[in-house]
Amino acid sequence: MTAIDSMDPTTLGDRLRVARSNAGLKQEDAARELGVARTTLIAIEQGQRKVRGDELRKLAAAYHVTVNDLLRDAAVHVDLVGKFRRSSKGAHLESASEDAVRLLNRLATAAVELEGRLGQRQQFHHPPEKTILSGNVEEQAEDLAMELRHRLGLGLAPITDIVSLVELELGVRIFFRPLDSSISGVFAYDPGVGPCMLINSLHPPERQTQTIVHELGHFMVTRNAPDICMGDERESSREERFVTHFALSFLMPAAAVRARFRDLATRGGSFTPRHLLLMGHAFGVSFEAICRRLEALGLLPKGTFDSLKERGFGIESAKRALGLAAPVAALGAPPRLTLLAVDAYRQGLLSEGQLSDMLALDRVQLREQLDALGGDELDDAITLQT
Repeated sequence: MTAIDSMDPTTLGDRLRVARSNAGLKQEDAARELGVARTTLIAIEQGQRKVRGDELRKLAAAYHVTVNDLLRDAAVHVDLVGKFRRSSKGAHLESASEDAVRLLNRLATAAVELEGRLGQRQQFHHPPEKTILSGNVEEQAEDLAMELRHRLGLGLAPITDIVSLVELELGVRIFFRPLDSSISGVFAYDPGVGPCMLINSLHPPERQTQTIVHELGHFMVTRNAPDICMGDERESSREERFVTHFALSFLMPAAAVRARFRDLATRGGSFTPRHLLLMGHAFGVSFEAICRRLEALGLLPKGTFDSLKERGFGIESAKRALGLAAPVAALGAPPRLTLLAVDAYRQGLLSEGQLSDMLALDRVQLREQLDALGGDELDDAITLQT
């Protein structure tokens, strides 16, 4: 009996449907690749007609997956793709968005499968979803940001490791991969998989941090509505205004910002761009973010950032002069997916080739991660004091 014969046709059909969706193909396209009628493909996806070996190989090639991915018992197939809205910003951005969504789907699938193989299912500690009410959006966002900070025991302190905080305390899966420069991040939620974020690893660390908290805001108020965060997107909707202000408030609590502002302004006798840079570094945010936060709190005149920009203020050169050239990294510790992959490899559950395919990494990138985190000395037992 072949692997195809031993698998339930309904299960295999559903996996083929998900793989087709992830590849961005319509049923008509897939049927054409296979050389069959659309009704035949529908029957295969619904498990009403068994797929033959040669057909499975053709579909796997068309969907950019391996036959083994479709047939292995432990494979998990997460379907987040179809829930996303299409971009209305042109063919390039729509294509880039679809690629990012498919990548998020692939990495979420890998995470769930690795957790199952290792017996390390992600524990969900999700705060309840909130509703944006009528009234002042900024005040509601500020209140929710402080409520979440209190829930996490953060008080007013700056956040030094946003990835570990969001992954471990809130059960959000965060993935980092290079994306089109126009895309800052992607968010999706599934009740069985939990919240997932894909962050553009090519963006500066401060921007990555801001994107994570921006998408966290979507999770807090509209978790069932997936989001693609575009870097040049303006606050067009009530929801976006809420989420934008939530991110600023969560990273830079008003009370903490006011206290630090008063301290710097009093100590120096005046408040200068140098102080802005120091404050941004302390809160782990960009120069623009801290400047706009101070403007919103009435501590600086409206338009201060735009004025400095028009006058050609050199942010990077000023950072170097202050010894702040290296930004605070969003990634304070390896993401959970990386740690799972290392565990799976060291236990012999998956080969380098299998992990490379699952994680959308080439062999060199994967080997760098395995070497960095998989040394035997890291597993040497430490004698504990009792």
